[in-house]
Amino acid sequence: MTTDTTAKTDRKTSVRRPHAWIWAALAGIVSAAALLAVAEALAALVARSASPILAVGSFIVDIVPRPLKELAITLFGESDKIALLAGVGLGAAVAAAVAGVLEYRFRFVGVVLLGIGGILATAAIVTRTGAGALSWLPPIVGTIAGVLVLMLAMVRLRRWVSAATAKNVEATGTDRRHFLLFTGLTAVGAVVVGVGARVLNAATSSVAAARDALRLPAARSTVTVPDDANWQIDGLSPIITPNADFYRVDTALSVPNVDPTTWRLSIDGMVDNPIELSFDDLVNMGLDEYGVTLTCVSNEVGGDLVGNAIWTGLPIRDVLRMAGVQADADMVLSESVDGFTASTPLSSLTDDNLDAIFAVAMNGEPLPFEHGFPVRMVVPGLYGYVSATKWVTKLTVTRFDKDEAYWTPRGYAAQAPIKMSSRVDTPKIGTPIAAGPVVVAGMAWAQPVGVEKVEVSIDNGEWQQTQLSTPINAQSWVQWKFDWTAEAGAHYIAVRATDSQGNVQIQDQAPIAPDGSSGWQRTLVTVS
Repeated sequence: MTTDTTAKTDRKTSVRRPHAWIWAALAGIVSAAALLAVAEALAALVARSASPILAVGSFIVDIVPRPLKELAITLFGESDKIALLAGVGLGAAVAAAVAGVLEYRFRFVGVVLLGIGGILATAAIVTRTGAGALSWLPPIVGTIAGVLVLMLAMVRLRRWVSAATAKNVEATGTDRRHFLLFTGLTAVGAVVVGVGARVLNAATSSVAAARDALRLPAARSTVTVPDDANWQIDGLSPIITPNADFYRVDTALSVPNVDPTTWRLSIDGMVDNPIELSFDDLVNMGLDEYGVTLTCVSNEVGGDLVGNAIWTGLPIRDVLRMAGVQADADMVLSESVDGFTASTPLSSLTDDNLDAIFAVAMNGEPLPFEHGFPVRMVVPGLYGYVSATKWVTKLTVTRFDKDEAYWTPRGYAAQAPIKMSSRVDTPKIGTPIAAGPVVVAGMAWAQPVGVEKVEVSIDNGEWQQTQLSTPINAQSWVQWKFDWTAEAGAHYIAVRATDSQGNVQIQDQAPIAPDGSSGWQRTLVTVS
């Protein structure tokens, strides 16, 4: 009898009390995962754009101050959206963990916080451009699911803690298994459902198939690339940028998938005849090829947020002429399917000598989704944020003193012509080279008049003229090269361009805001 009592006592006293706050934080994270998984699953069925993470991320993109936007592009380049989504996910995980701990300490406080998070995500979703009638449903149902998971997890955690406090070995083991099994299965289910929903969302889209099946009318005129336009020099950018390598900077966290059969372009505002065109209406007006270089305002001196492509499309002026633009208009506000807007001077779109186009193809194939399929704007001589609207669906003819575009209230100029620029592609900064004959080469652009000459200066010496490749046209960039006999040591290579009107590239350094960077690139090269 004494032996049995002693054994039972030993079993009770050997129970270890769990670290409740750790398990509560885990329960909060699992609850948030359940919320997102249910929301993603429902979004795949009733509202493809109703993703809480994407909606919150897009909201952050809209409100982020200009300096942070510039910093993100500088640090992450074209991966800035991935970094943002990762940051949103990390923030959501931390907030969920806090909600879990608070729910354990103060009943219903964590539930309320999780509910508030769901409501905020719902608000971000339903206020986005293009939100559907059922866009509210996925986040609301997901929030309910997340709250239920958190409450059920807390019931099991409290039982586990109570049993351990009472030193009841048998009950502690049972309650621990119940909690771990519940949270584990929920976590696995959330991952499977959430990932599966995103895959289903992409797989069930018919837009990719529509793009693959699209057959555009043959271009009436084509761009001829001169034989001497593209030098094959290691490290030198090609004169035509492959689609896969073309820079991408926009505000869309999730690339819009727009069906060309349902796409419409409307022209309204200060026009005599508001019109609406289908994709077939547009392409049947006749297509031509155009060689045009695009530059992002976020491109630093010597940067790579610039690319050149052969675009297929038709002049925007032809469509505006159909609408009958009124005499006192001076701006066109273009709008993307995701709500982005750009303010373009009307004169840039109606000039008969400037190839501002609605582009439907890029380098011989329908526009890639990330570059604006099915239709985007391409306007030579203007930075992209005031002209190159992707997934364009609307043009409003207006005035600069009446309307403003997406980036204007965020500290950027309403009008932004591209500044003439040149850069050194090779030798690369930080890559030592051997003494002796070296080819220094790079790119230069001066839209819309073209580059006349490019000069380099070695160690602040005299400016020496380089050799230019044969240009495609004045609206495309050009390659340049210079034969240099390099001596051992550290050397600075500076480069500047001059356009066909005799204007020399601006020497004074300027940041990217409010209307683009300027300055001569000065590259440090180490010769061994």
